[in-house]
Amino acid sequence: MKRLLAASLMLAALSAFAHEPVYNQESIKVLQEHTLTNVPGKKTIMLTVDYAPGQATVPHSHTGTAVAYVLEGEITSRVNDEKAVTYKVGESFYEPAGSRHFESSNASQTKPAKLLVVMVLDDKAEVLTPLPK
Repeated sequence: MKRLLAASLMLAALSAFAHEPVYNQESIKVLQEHTLTNVPGKKTIMLTVDYAPGQATVPHSHTGTAVAYVLEGEITSRVNDEKAVTYKVGESFYEPAGSRHFESSNASQTKPAKLLVVMVLDDKAEVLTPLPK
């Protein structure tokens, strides 16, 4: 009986762990980056973010504005004080400059997901800054 209980508890713990997001392993590929000559001090970046099943981007903020479009799979996003929303292929979302992006993750534990992101930010700014823990 004790072995059965121990095995059940271990399986429950492993199951819970399997659904924890995996941070900092998503694949980010910059497709284009350009200085905006008509807006001094600003640049635009176009990139893709590929998520394997269960992967997520670390909670972060952006100094710039971002528009994201789901190319593959489903992406769950939670920005500022809004509720988390899961976006499907063909749907898009907007993040105003200075937003706190608490969740950006693959909604699936079994299928990949991919985002296309276009950002406008300061020419020296990083794409994202991890939020303090």
